[in-house]
Formats: sequence, structure tokens, C-alpha cells
Amino acid sequence: MTKIKERVLQVSDYYKVKKEKFFEELKLSYANFKGIQKNSALSSDAIDIILSKYPNISAEWLVTGRGSMLKENLLYHPSSSTENRVADPAMNVFKLKTDQIMMKQAVPLYDIQASASIVSLFRDSNSEKPVDHISIPNLPKCDGAIYVSGDSMYPLLKSGDIIMYKKLSSSIDNIFWGEMYLVSLVNDDGDEFVMVKWVQKSEKGENYIKLVSENRHHQPKDFHLKNIKGLALIKASVRVNSMY
Repeated sequence: MTKIKERVLQVSDYYKVKKEKFFEELKLSYANFKGIQKNSALSSDAIDIILSKYPNISAEWLVTGRGSMLKENLLYHPSSSTENRVADPAMNVFKLKTDQIMMKQAVPLYDIQASASIVSLFRDSNSEKPVDHISIPNLPKCDGAIYVSGDSMYPLLKSGDIIMYKKLSSSIDNIFWGEMYLVSLVNDDGDEFVMVKWVQKSEKGENYIKLVSENRHHQPKDFHLKNIKGLALIKASVRVNSMY
């Protein structure tokens, strides 16, 4: 059984973050995770900081060492047996209980930089020609896929990752609060933005939603529903780590 501080180091290894930067972002001292200090206890405040920064990490695993490092909302490598599944960090799947798993589907991959607006994907995807198709077994039903740009959802999503989404009506009744969405919106100046965010309830009232980033350096922002032109629930993500 590994020590809790050894498991924290495994988190750094999993996300491929250099130790110095990893502990700097957590505002913890790397020296307390070396040598004899590695065997000392970890405060509850430090555990809370780690789980807030890396929400995909299982709290039970981090505290007790039992179970898997990652929460069970991750897609496992299909070649692994039921008894010996190994989480594949390149593929995450975010499933709801109502999702219908598709044994095989070809999800169209769109290049939104070449599109006049991603809003057209929400209205009529047939008007946009995909650049390719992605086929991953046992995914929930998806309407399309696009490349991520920016670092607002880092480290969960990095620029260049591919996200697969399911279109939804922008009605507030159809929102699953706390889930990750692809959001198309227009601000009061008429500027159009497309972003991936956690969607939460806003303190401003039921006609507003709060868009929250995974990256703690990005501040949450509230928007009126009239500014939201399209919503799509993120169902899965793919990360390609090329060695050459």
C-alpha cells in the first residue's frame, strides 16, 4: 500500500506535470514530498486543494489507496479485461444515466475555424461538411466533434484535444447543472464566442447561467439566456500524444 504523498506524486506523473510546477500550482512545498517527509501525513486542506484542482481524481483512492486513481466516468481501454482495466488518459467519456451506449458510430469531426460560425452546427449540421469522422466503440450518442482551442479547461482538456458533443436546446429546462458544455454565445456588443465551460446556476437569477472554467486562472462569468445561441453537452474527449 502506497503512502498518500506517494499517490499525490502519481497524480503529477499521470498529468505529466513537472513536480516543481505541480506543487507550485497547488501552493504546496515539494520538499514535504521528498525523502523522509514523504512518510508524513497530509493535511485535509492540502487534500481539498488537490481534489479541487484535479476533480477527476478519486477521493477514496487519494485518501485510502483503495480503488482506481480516476473516477469511474472515464473510458477504459477496450483491450483490458473486466478484472484488469487500465484507464487510458487519452480518452475520457462523460456519461449520464440516460445515455444510450452506441456499439459503433462515426462521429463527424468539424473544423470550426473554417466555418462562418459554429452556431450553424447547432442549427443544421448537414450544412457543414466534416473534415473527417471519429469512430470509438461504446460511446454515448454524439452529434459531432471539434478541436479544443485555448487553456480555459486545462488540465482536463488541452488545446488540440478533440471533444465530442450532443446538441441540446438552450432552454434552461434542458440544462444538466454542473456538466460540461460547448457554448455558443453573443455578448451585448454583438461579438460571438464559442467556448467549453462547466455550466452552473447563477446567483443572478433563473434567467442567467454561470460559465466556469477548469483553469483556476480564468474567472467565472454570468450570461443571460438571451445571449446563449447554442448549447451542446460534452460527451467525450480524445487526446493524441504523438511521440514524433
